Amino acid sequence: MTKQTSNTHQPWEKYYGPNLGYVQEQYERYQEDPESVEPSYRELFESFGAPPQHQSSTASVSFETGGTAIDPQSLKKAVAASKLVWNIRTYGHLAADIDPIGLDEKPQVSFLEPKEVGLSEQDLASLPAALIWEDAPEGVSTGLDAIRKLREVYTGTTAYEFSHVHDEKERDWLNQRAELRAVDGGLTPEERKALLERLVQVEQFEEFLHRTFVGQKRFSIEGIDMLVPVMDELVRGFSKAGAEHVLMGMAHRGRLNVLAHVLGKPYGRIFSEFHHAPNKDLMPSEGSMGINFGWTGDVKYHLGEKREIGEQGKTRLTLANNPSHLEYVDPVVEGFARAAQEDRSQAGYPTQNTNSAAAILVHGDAAFPGEGVVAETLNFNQLPGYQNGGAVHIIANNRLGFTTESGDSRSTHYASDLAKGYEIPIVHVNADDPEACIAAVRLACEYRMMFKKDFVIDLIGYRRYGHNETDDPETTQPLIYKKVRAHDTAATIFSKKLQKDGVISETTLGELREKIVDVFKAEYEEMKNGKQASSNPFPFASSIDETPLELVKTSVELEKLRSINENLLKRPDTFNVYPKLERILERRATALDEGEKVDWGLAETLAFATILSDGTPIRISGQDVERATFAHRNLVLNDSQTGEKFCPLHALPEAKASFAIHNSPLSEASVIGFEYGYNVYSPQTMVIWEAQYGDFANAGQVLLDQFVMPGRSKWAQKSSLIMLLPHGYEGQGPEHSSARLERYLQLAGENNCTVVSLTSAAQYFHLLRKQAAMTTREDAKPLVVMSPKSLIRNPRVASSAAEFTEGSFQATIEQSGLGDAPERVTRVLMCSGKIAVELEDAIEKDADTDWSWLHILRIEQLYPFPAKEVSNFLEGFQNLEEIYWVQEEPHNMGAWRYIDPNIRDVAPKGVEVNYIGRPERSSPASGYQHVHTFEQQKIIQTALRQNQNTSKK
Repeated sequence: MTKQTSNTHQPWEKYYGPNLGYVQEQYERYQEDPESVEPSYRELFESFGAPPQHQSSTASVSFETGGTAIDPQSLKKAVAASKLVWNIRTYGHLAADIDPIGLDEKPQVSFLEPKEVGLSEQDLASLPAALIWEDAPEGVSTGLDAIRKLREVYTGTTAYEFSHVHDEKERDWLNQRAELRAVDGGLTPEERKALLERLVQVEQFEEFLHRTFVGQKRFSIEGIDMLVPVMDELVRGFSKAGAEHVLMGMAHRGRLNVLAHVLGKPYGRIFSEFHHAPNKDLMPSEGSMGINFGWTGDVKYHLGEKREIGEQGKTRLTLANNPSHLEYVDPVVEGFARAAQEDRSQAGYPTQNTNSAAAILVHGDAAFPGEGVVAETLNFNQLPGYQNGGAVHIIANNRLGFTTESGDSRSTHYASDLAKGYEIPIVHVNADDPEACIAAVRLACEYRMMFKKDFVIDLIGYRRYGHNETDDPETTQPLIYKKVRAHDTAATIFSKKLQKDGVISETTLGELREKIVDVFKAEYEEMKNGKQASSNPFPFASSIDETPLELVKTSVELEKLRSINENLLKRPDTFNVYPKLERILERRATALDEGEKVDWGLAETLAFATILSDGTPIRISGQDVERATFAHRNLVLNDSQTGEKFCPLHALPEAKASFAIHNSPLSEASVIGFEYGYNVYSPQTMVIWEAQYGDFANAGQVLLDQFVMPGRSKWAQKSSLIMLLPHGYEGQGPEHSSARLERYLQLAGENNCTVVSLTSAAQYFHLLRKQAAMTTREDAKPLVVMSPKSLIRNPRVASSAAEFTEGSFQATIEQSGLGDAPERVTRVLMCSGKIAVELEDAIEKDADTDWSWLHILRIEQLYPFPAKEVSNFLEGFQNLEEIYWVQEEPHNMGAWRYIDPNIRDVAPKGVEVNYIGRPERSSPASGYQHVHTFEQQKIIQTALRQNQNTSKK
């Protein structure tokens, strides 16, 4: 097409006022980016150039495009038609047929009608289709054809929401793919038959359970039966794209069906879990695992499973275990996926291949907007330390949350609206249209491969029974369930469609149902006869190190430490360290010399370096971990002139594994879940999460209660996650004092974790190396560290080089300088953490006092309680009268209520056990410095006052 220059062919001459201004605005956008305007405008600007800045002529003109004369009135019609196309693409979802049982009133969508933009059908018929729809398929020749076809695409059983995606090229790609359905041949006859067979299988499985195990909970899939074929298709799509791992998370609804058909869990195993245990003393009556495995187990609809599929390059499927806290599995699965994608075998950051693993998360429609952890997890979408190339989110939308309807459970139009804030594309699809559901899945897979971002499929159905099968839903939703009872199942609807299309016959359908039910009956009989497949209690296999833990060496030779320390101080010649930080770091050069000391920060860095040199990869994350809240770590340096980053551990010659360090988003629950998931899926990696302040872990309490602490007991799920929780009373108020030590001690049981509060840098060094050695062991368990704040730079916490080159972690430490005359000791103080250092300081400042009556034992490891070490210590004092536990936390917090019975168990007969510390409080600490100082001094003075009868408060 050639540019027209004659005035008689200029289309702009009749335009003035707002119309001319609109065209001028479009031309300005066209100049910046031709792709930013509609194709019809691009064609006009390419042909006729720029519209004039001013125009007053009223002369009649016409112009030609492709040999067809178009007058200015036609141009106005083209502009209006383009606006109508935009309306259809943007708001067509409001008129879509995505409500299977007609619960919602149809919104007013008159803006999708031609008359709303000043057009008639005749006007549209006079325009060529290509003028308003650049990719119009064959057979769509006029503007009217185009509008009708686009309405068919955007208001059918699939509704598309892409307008919130800001990247225009990405949005155009999404629209183009959606519109390809207008010419796509859809599923082949064989694919349609296979889809029907799967739907019948899903339906009959639920009906068999319903008949066979009357009144038992199963949280059936019925009403969103297409969830199983949707997940099947996702797995196929990811596997074909090269994924070696597909990681899945979901709550209860439909879980048993997904386990059976997507994960391939044998029917017999599922049926056996419905049977009451023959010995209820050994097995939960509703549960699925006995304590003969060494763990208490969980109910059947919480359990995970694993499976391998594919003949070449097998794909490993994993469905995560999930408690009743619905959405809290989301970040765990995201962590699985990131761990599966990373190669940690080389120094530096791990190498990530997002094509090697993909995550699928199934959400409830009430939970998706209702639980904050969903938003936290969606925020991972593009974060460098947490993104995994895009998760596909499926909202299993049955329109109810327990008994609560949508109008009472969310403030948004759709359950999926939360995802708009993260620019995640959303497709709503009617769960009664199986072919539309499969098309949505294929779009999601293609999008993830293309853009490496999250995608949401809102699978809209209903719930055939109550929240669980013991619940009568008609007491709260009588009108809904009147519709549900009269509504055909998805399998029935689809089978009628296939019969109408001549794909199957009614006889074939009957035979299919009979064949499927016969399989269930046979499996059930085998189960009753004790022939069902056995359960695998350990869903995550890993290499096991059987070396006795006491033989694990944590000390490191001095020459190796010195070499590592020297290398840690090396930086590229052109790198400019912030001068103040440079001086601090350079002090570390002589820290291992005789007479010098290694502080907490350097001890940690040396531990990391030596662990990497042993070939164990490390991942550490949390708010500000690169520098650390208290600026003691500085493992990522920032060039003071260019802002470029450099991590000394990445350039360490001795490193034989990766070191990942990531500042986290300002959230705790999702990050704890992510790191736990990463560690479970990659048990050979030492994974660390650090709280900005210890009590910030409060916001992740569900993850601690439901995953980190009981995971092994409930699911045989092994984790060696380290949690660093800054703890210590320095007068900084209730939120910046206590890491809530008491909560972790309350969660401790069955040797499920280690809880420590340390008082020396060397202890921290040995503990980290010990934990790293445990990662591949069967007895691996989480480590909770009440890490220091002010003690980080306290000289009393620093350690000599000899303490790193000799010895190991000690569960208890005797206070040096005391206890030289055991027969004279009448009082023993036991304590941990900062208060122990303050007691040491007070004693040394009062050196003239006779302290022979006193001894102090630091309990560095609180759980498991070191009973043997404490008992051996106490045996040496024949005249002991009293033992006091000293803490800075209030009486009802800290370690006291946990440690009291443990001390009494090992205390010599007749020796009193009592408490020194703050009284009972509802808040952890005072917000006034002078009050804090007074209370702290009183605790120390009381503990060190001889013959003081301190009553238990």
